[in-house]
Amino acid sequence: MASSLVIKGGTLVSSEGVRRGDILIEGERIVEVRDAFSSDQSPVTNYQLLDASGLLIFPGLIDVHVHLRQPGGEHKEDFYTGTCAALAGGVTTVFAMPNTSPAVVDETSFDHAMRLAEQNAVCDFSLFLGATTHNSKLKTQNSKLLECGLKIYMGSSTGDLLVEDFAAQYEHFERYPHDRVIAVHAEHEPAVRYFARRGLRRPPICAEIEVSRAVAMAAHCNRRLHVCHVSTRREVEIIADAKARGVPVTCEFTPHHLFLSRQVVQDGGMGEQGDKGRGRQGDKENVNSACGLPPSCFEMNPPLRDQADVDALWANLAVADCIATDHAPHTLEEKRSANPPMGVPGLETMLPLLLTAAHEGRLRLEDIARLCCEGPARIYNIAGKGKIAPGFDADLTLVDPSAEWFIGDKPLFTKCNWTPFAGWPVRGAVQRVFVRGRLAFDAGRIVVERGFGRPVRN
Repeated sequence: MASSLVIKGGTLVSSEGVRRGDILIEGERIVEVRDAFSSDQSPVTNYQLLDASGLLIFPGLIDVHVHLRQPGGEHKEDFYTGTCAALAGGVTTVFAMPNTSPAVVDETSFDHAMRLAEQNAVCDFSLFLGATTHNSKLKTQNSKLLECGLKIYMGSSTGDLLVEDFAAQYEHFERYPHDRVIAVHAEHEPAVRYFARRGLRRPPICAEIEVSRAVAMAAHCNRRLHVCHVSTRREVEIIADAKARGVPVTCEFTPHHLFLSRQVVQDGGMGEQGDKGRGRQGDKENVNSACGLPPSCFEMNPPLRDQADVDALWANLAVADCIATDHAPHTLEEKRSANPPMGVPGLETMLPLLLTAAHEGRLRLEDIARLCCEGPARIYNIAGKGKIAPGFDADLTLVDPSAEWFIGDKPLFTKCNWTPFAGWPVRGAVQRVFVRGRLAFDAGRIVVERGFGRPVRN
């Protein structure tokens, strides 16, 4: 595309409202946003014109929780395939988690992962630094690391980054810079093991205990805390109370915890969605039969919850600061094995699911902009992203809101090549995606070269 572009007549979406408008782009930045068809503005000349009539235009979505598996897990995903999946889902910036092999825990491993990302990513990105039992002094000793934040696995998950000991957890809260974000996987590991011995898999109390502990440390140390993948009513209550008390805490919900419940797998039904005819064959069809996936394909950490917790998340979207996919690809062979790894892919399905929910009246388009664009930029202080406004990067996601299709009908870009939402009917499809003013995704095709993505600064 030309370096000067007008995207004309689209419906611009922000947390403040929805309006018709024209976007003027020069190079990588938005230079002006005009009301569509305004008669009191000078005509635009020497710009290439793109007619966006009938399309929704969101700021490029920002996903602050993805697992791109490189280095060490390239058979499942890598920076190229994962960022291709991001673009296909309308996501223009991703934050990659550090539980790779080797894990990103020091200057050497961080620089290695950064080089891989710079060589392969097709959307913008940033990398987390992983906490260990022994690296709490790293950031104070080395300010050159430009990580988006520190990730502490207070509960076990994929990889070997568990920091269970209170002293080690506290030292990270005590020493990590005040202006940076500490993101936590908050499940109490002793409770996880205790309930496992009783045949129970990570019941809500495991998250409740550890979220309470993380909030207490953030309050005591005055550190910015971000709670990943909130999945239960009690977590929401704890976080809402902490916010009311002035604790610097934010949180994210995930699409799988919003759209799936434990009953989906156990009962073979669609929970609240069953009477809406999810799947190709109407009311008798469900997500398992629609995509032929075994129950192990719906296992993640934290696990799917009861419908009452799902309902609590929907009722408390105002408490959420963002929605993040926790995109966690594994091969189907691995997921069908006797010891399946935890996690599901999600980059390509988040926006269609949310657009469908908006069409059904479960949330507003403005909520999508707040939770998937503006909120992530605010939490992590991402400069120049998250809004359609002069001076901001021209990261734009153009959506056809009337397109009706089934998830899984279109080829997936994620290397693992499956989704727990296969067979779901959705309304709203990504048509074009611009990253820093350049067309990156166009009608199902990636149209930028490997390595086009850049690291973001916060």
